[in-house]
Amino acid sequence: MPDASELDLITIRDWLRYAASRFGAAGLAYGHGTSSALDEAAYLILHTLHLPIDQLDPWLDARLLPAERRALQDTIEKRIATRKPAAYLTNEAWIGGHSFYVDERVIVPRSFVGELLCKYAALPDEGLPGLNPLSVNAILELCTGSGCLAILAALAFPNATVDASDISADALAVAARNVRDYGLEERISLQRSDLFAAHAGKRYDLIIANPPYVSAEAIAAFPPEYAAEPKIAHDGGADGLGIVRRILAEAKTHLSPKGALMMEVGTGRAALEEEFPQLPFLWLDTAESEGEVLVLAASALRPSNGR
Repeated sequence: MPDASELDLITIRDWLRYAASRFGAAGLAYGHGTSSALDEAAYLILHTLHLPIDQLDPWLDARLLPAERRALQDTIEKRIATRKPAAYLTNEAWIGGHSFYVDERVIVPRSFVGELLCKYAALPDEGLPGLNPLSVNAILELCTGSGCLAILAALAFPNATVDASDISADALAVAARNVRDYGLEERISLQRSDLFAAHAGKRYDLIIANPPYVSAEAIAAFPPEYAAEPKIAHDGGADGLGIVRRILAEAKTHLSPKGALMMEVGTGRAALEEEFPQLPFLWLDTAESEGEVLVLAASALRPSNGR
C-alpha cells in the first residue's frame, strides 16, 4: 500500500470514503457495534482522531495533518489485516452511550438486554412489566463477560446490589476493570461460577442473562471477526439452547416470589415456544431486535426438581 502522504486524501470526508471502499473490497464482517462498512469506517476514524464518536458531521471537511493521515491508514490496514472486531483494536465498546473496556478475553458487548436496561434507566416508569424498578433490591447477572450488563443493571435499578458471575476467570478480570471504571465496587460483586453454582441459597428480584446461544453449525461457519471472540462465549451446544435450558430449569430456586428472569436467546424463540408450551414467555422488542429477549415471572417457572 502507498504511504498515507502519497494518497490524495486530505479531509475526514476523503478518508471516510476511502475506508468504506477498502472495507467493502476486503469483505469484512460487521455486527460488533456497527452494521456496515460506512459505520465501521466512521467509528474507527473518529476514535483514531480522538473525536466524539457520535459527532461525524461537524468534522467531515476538517483537513488532516500528515501524522493524522498516517494514523488513519495504520488503523484501516490493521482492521483489514487482522480481521478482528474494531472493538478489539480500540479496546472499547459502546451500549447506549456507555463505554466499556474490552479485549480478546471477552465477547464484544452488543446485547439487546443492554439496550433495554438503558431504556429503563432513562425511563423508570417503563420498567419490566410487573416489576417496579425501585423495589428491585437484589440482581443476579449470569455469563457477565465484560460486566457491561451488571453495570447497566446497577444504573437502571438504583436500589439494587448486583451479583455478576462468569465461568471464565479472564472475563472476570475485564469485568473487574469496568466495575472499577464506573465506581460500582460497593454495589457489584463478581464471582467465578458455572451459572448458579456459586449462588446457592440466594434469592434475587431479577435474574439477567445473555448466555451463549449459538449452535455448533453456526459457530463452524463464523467469519474471522466472530471467530476472534472467545468460543465459550458463543457455544450454546448442538442447537444453541443447551445453556438456555439450564437457566430455565434452575432460575426458579434463585428468584424471589415476585421476581423475574430476563434472558436473551437469539433466534431461539420458535424452538423454545415449541419445547416449553406451558411457559408464558413475554418477548421484549428493541429498536434492533424482535423476539430475542424473553421475560418470565418467577411464578411461571418450575424448579428443576419439578416442585
